[in-house]
Amino acid sequence: MTDSKPSRREAILHALVALLEADPGARITTAGLAKSVGVTEAALYRHFPSKRKMFESLIDFADEAVFSRCQLILQDQEDARARLQQLANLVLVFAERNPGLCCVLTGDALMGENEALRKRASQFFERLETQVRQILKEGEIRQGLRPRTSANRGADFVLVFVEGRIQRFVRSSFSRLPSTDFEESWALVSEGVWG
Repeated sequence: MTDSKPSRREAILHALVALLEADPGARITTAGLAKSVGVTEAALYRHFPSKRKMFESLIDFADEAVFSRCQLILQDQEDARARLQQLANLVLVFAERNPGLCCVLTGDALMGENEALRKRASQFFERLETQVRQILKEGEIRQGLRPRTSANRGADFVLVFVEGRIQRFVRSSFSRLPSTDFEESWALVSEGVWG
């Protein structure tokens, strides 16, 4: 098996994520990114027509990585409680392994960028909330599980937990890992959702 060299496009995205991880609060400029990759700004624009497209590519990567695995959880796991736990753990472990991407998904790296780009990033969590809501509804219908509250409020509760952990991870400059003490914390979340 041979190790293939990443394409220039992938190298640009890797460099962007590395810059976000190295200095979470800093504004990324195309000049700084080009220097990091070792190319000219013109070369960046040959692969991406704008910085916005670079960020969109990162969001697309996060969507694909998380939601393709989410589908595997839904196929492999019948129990709604286990589905929710595995989904929450999946997102937190993904965040932990991709700290620079967390800055994009939480919007921290998008301050001063186009408003549509921040809305695009927030769609990741909206899609996640929809998935959680669906799991809650299916648990009630298929398993007779009785949530403490409506599926909407239960999904909100789960998302507050997941997003809060990711925000804390970014705010701590990636020192407070999102998956720390997950089992114990999830037991409390689960109790809040299912009773």
